[in-house]
Amino acid sequence: MRIAVIPARGGSKRIPRKNIRPMAGRPAIAWPIEAARASGSFDRVVVSTDDAEIAEVAERFGAEVPFMRPPHLADDQTGTRQVIAHAIEALGAGHGHTCCLYPTAVLVSPADLQAAVTLLATAGTSRAVVSVAPVDNRLWRAFGAPEGRLKRLFPEHAATRSQDLPPLYVDAGQFYLASNEHWLRQARSLVEDGVPFVLPTQRAIDVDTEEDWRELERVFHQLRQSGSSAI
Repeated sequence: MRIAVIPARGGSKRIPRKNIRPMAGRPAIAWPIEAARASGSFDRVVVSTDDAEIAEVAERFGAEVPFMRPPHLADDQTGTRQVIAHAIEALGAGHGHTCCLYPTAVLVSPADLQAAVTLLATAGTSRAVVSVAPVDNRLWRAFGAPEGRLKRLFPEHAATRSQDLPPLYVDAGQFYLASNEHWLRQARSLVEDGVPFVLPTQRAIDVDTEEDWRELERVFHQLRQSGSSAI
């Protein structure tokens, strides 16, 4: 079974109710639901939530909410992987793949998800596809300052020319895609040894603060006005 799971608990503290906060006339969660459905890459688009209002909104915009997430998987300490594993088991998914798509990933497009699934097909079941964003590769020359003294973090690159430094990425926090078996194999890191799916920095906005939200709105409207196919 091919599943998209959107984990959307109701207890967001830094931006209250951010998962259903309006974004361009719709609740934020409506956009990733639409992208997952339009991609044609999933048999089911499911929202995992502990919140009745989020469940109602999700169903209104075309997602399934076949179960309510139990309280012990809806606190600040619960990891995403536990939530996705619970969904896979609750759905009896068996073989196939699952995409964890975050509810504020409003800039992820159907084409992104289609391409990620294609990438997974060549990656093997022991790996995941992870959305990442590029960062300045000069960070290979970064310093720490233990005890107030500069110390190179990567001394092997002290003399490497800028143009020869390897690329660097950060987790974009937009989506993760892996076989159901890999999700359930909790002892193994999902990200380590994963295959990067590189998103433009502009579209890799992890929403944790009001400033992040304002930037997301700005980019969203900018892309829509430009006619970009990214959204």
